[in-house]
Amino acid sequence: MKNFPYLKQENGNWTWDFPDDLNMAVQACDYWVGKSPEKVCLKDFTNIHRPILYTYGELRSFADSIAFELTKRGVGFGDRVGVLLSQGIGCAASHIAIWKLGAISIPLFKLFGPDALKTRLNDAQAKCTITDFDGSNGLLPPEFDRLIFDDIENTGKPFETQSTQSNTPAVLIYTSGTTGSPKGALHSQRILTGHIPGVSMSHNYLGHDQDCLWTPADWAWIGGLFDVLMPGLALGIPVVASRMQKFSTTDTLEIIFKGKVRNIFFPPTALRILKASDVKINNLRSVACGGEPLGAEMLEWGKKNLKTTINEFYGQTECNMVISSCNADKEPISGLMGTPVPGHEVNILDSDGAPTDEEGEIAIKRGSASMMLEYWRRPDQTEEKFKGDWLLTGDRGCFRAGGIQFIGRDDDVINSAGYRIGPSEIEDCLLTHPAVATVGVVGKPDHARSEIVKAYVVVKAGYEADGHLSRALQEFVKTRLAKHIYPREISFLDELPMTVTGKVIRKKLREKAVLESK
Repeated sequence: MKNFPYLKQENGNWTWDFPDDLNMAVQACDYWVGKSPEKVCLKDFTNIHRPILYTYGELRSFADSIAFELTKRGVGFGDRVGVLLSQGIGCAASHIAIWKLGAISIPLFKLFGPDALKTRLNDAQAKCTITDFDGSNGLLPPEFDRLIFDDIENTGKPFETQSTQSNTPAVLIYTSGTTGSPKGALHSQRILTGHIPGVSMSHNYLGHDQDCLWTPADWAWIGGLFDVLMPGLALGIPVVASRMQKFSTTDTLEIIFKGKVRNIFFPPTALRILKASDVKINNLRSVACGGEPLGAEMLEWGKKNLKTTINEFYGQTECNMVISSCNADKEPISGLMGTPVPGHEVNILDSDGAPTDEEGEIAIKRGSASMMLEYWRRPDQTEEKFKGDWLLTGDRGCFRAGGIQFIGRDDDVINSAGYRIGPSEIEDCLLTHPAVATVGVVGKPDHARSEIVKAYVVVKAGYEADGHLSRALQEFVKTRLAKHIYPREISFLDELPMTVTGKVIRKKLREKAVLESK
């Protein structure tokens, strides 16, 4: 069911055709209130034993009440407003309320500490933050104005949504800061429209009977907010909300069963935990995954244990959902992220910025509807992000028959004895070994080879982290991949440095490797 709003195809090319007036509050809420106000849009499992079902009519009532309260506080067109709320009706309604005003929402993570919140709110020059009692008392620094969602009176009075255009600034999403201080990617009202084709494809085209979306990823991140919540609301597909402080296999199975979940976006870390527990789920129609490559064994495990093919997709905070696999069209190929999503032109550029058939940098052409307007108040870094008409991702890739292969971050690629080695393939291989729980691979400085491949491994319970296992893992890679890319050194750690979104922070592992080489 290829429901791609404002996207048309002419002579084999996809182009965006936005109306003069575009507002995400209308797309995700007001439209459906006019069409079917009693339709369930959100299944809130904050209390897993007493879930609450919310309709589009109730969602708009909450959003309108918040919009009136923000207006009383002087929030207007273009002002920035933080949203410090976990998955739930309050988070969804708060973003919609802010967009109704023509203001700019700032998704904020409840696991941030006060310093992280202060950095983002000060940088954004936020006028106010919507939060709950926990966020107000334990997280939000006292100098910031706050609106407590639980205290807002629901008057039932309708609020008129402001007129905005497709390029009107609407949401300021901060990067995770793994390569420096967090930068605010400023997106416009078209970001939701830009996500819908890729989100739909990654779920074998949304809109089937009984489709119901869920993700354990927090809605404070682009993956939760725009890969699940807002597309689900815009397409009329119920979304399950849950507040999982720490990913749990038991809670996951209960949410899927009680919420009648059919479509899931799982971050890679969540899939690895499920695989380690040998979980079996029979009632899913689609599983999507993005953030880092999964590898052949994970895809095979998904077919066997989840009874569906995992569709991988690719994007980043600055421009998301631009590549996706789609099992409804063709069987995904292990090692490939998929093909460019309609409406997004993706290419591989060489060092001169010219398209190449060889390995190069993954780049996205201007005009993508999910592309940021700019880095907030960082014109120099915005300029560096682009080369001509192309947004540079900083990721290495290449075209292969059937799609695009992800090789690694530009600064992750290992140069060893003249070979350029991507760490992802080695990590994928090691993760198939029964002793390996998780792994990070980086280049370690070496006088003779420039760099050697160094693996940092967390071992599963029941296995000895010793020299015997180290040699076994080296031989494992040699025999399955190639002798020139096996990890010449392996160190065992209790845990790896991870981002809040569950990605290994290779930068910290590289720093550790550099210190070890001295």
